[in-house]
Amino acid sequence: MKLWMEIHLIFPETPSSPRTMSNQTLVIESILQGFSEHPEYRVPLFSCFLFYSGALTGNVLIILAITFNPGLHTPMYFFLFNLDTMDIICTSSIMPKALAGLVWEDSTISYAGCMTQLYFLTWAASSELLLLTVMAYDRYAAICHPLHYSSMMGKAFCSGLATGVWGLRTVNTAIHMGLMLRLDFCGPNVITHFFCEVPPLLLLSCSSTYINRVMIVLADAFYGIVNFLMTIASYGFIISSVLKVQTAAGRQKAFSTCSSHLTVVCMYYTTVFYAYISPVSGYSAGKSKLAGLPYTVLSPTLNPLIYTLRNKEVKAALRKLFPFFRN
Repeated sequence: MKLWMEIHLIFPETPSSPRTMSNQTLVIESILQGFSEHPEYRVPLFSCFLFYSGALTGNVLIILAITFNPGLHTPMYFFLFNLDTMDIICTSSIMPKALAGLVWEDSTISYAGCMTQLYFLTWAASSELLLLTVMAYDRYAAICHPLHYSSMMGKAFCSGLATGVWGLRTVNTAIHMGLMLRLDFCGPNVITHFFCEVPPLLLLSCSSTYINRVMIVLADAFYGIVNFLMTIASYGFIISSVLKVQTAAGRQKAFSTCSSHLTVVCMYYTTVFYAYISPVSGYSAGKSKLAGLPYTVLSPTLNPLIYTLRNKEVKAALRKLFPFFRN
């Protein structure tokens, strides 16, 4: 699923074979623990509704601006369109249920509901990492090879990249969901998170989760390590190219074309690193929950602002499409 975050979970003791189900009752409903152990957080967490509303509004506005403005039909905005779509899916798969739990204090979730939430979260999260890598390559082509950018990032090539992203995340999601659906859950039924995520679910399974853990590490090695290194490599070439520009104004102009993407990349990876890289203490439910808020709520909310505030083309498109943005 997300990065190599679950690597430290692969080696704990797990049953060598599924437990006998004859004398056990399978869990058909679970409880999302959320932040119930910290009731003092309940009121501040209601602000998530504002962030969720902002995420939906901001991403939808950018999608509309890109769709109806021919001037934004370029590779960079094509991939931004895909990224905003994934942000909407990611936050919408989690926040409605989490907010409902805060309002009605009912944190139960059915097995089918949990698997559905996990499906869309896995699908969206893996695609975001791929899209950020593709967008880094797009910026590399634009800055390091400006004269060949049109040929390097042609329509057919961009469509192929997008198709590859959609295909890889579909295969990744199918594999993980197939492995998850084969597991039995026979108690306890408290999920130590505010949404259904792989690590806490594996800890609750009374079946062997060894194959799940192995596949998670393999997937994370690709989605996390490989994508991260490819993004770093792209920006290494970008920085080297920018430093060769003779004038300060030229360097600033060149860097401004990728500053929005670089900000989003730093924000996303910093949050995930904080949440999941813990080689000594192992998986921490508390840390994972706290860091889960930024990458499921804050990041989808800030992404549209970052790309809008730092991008004159997007602001111009929004003003043209929505006159009230002119003031």
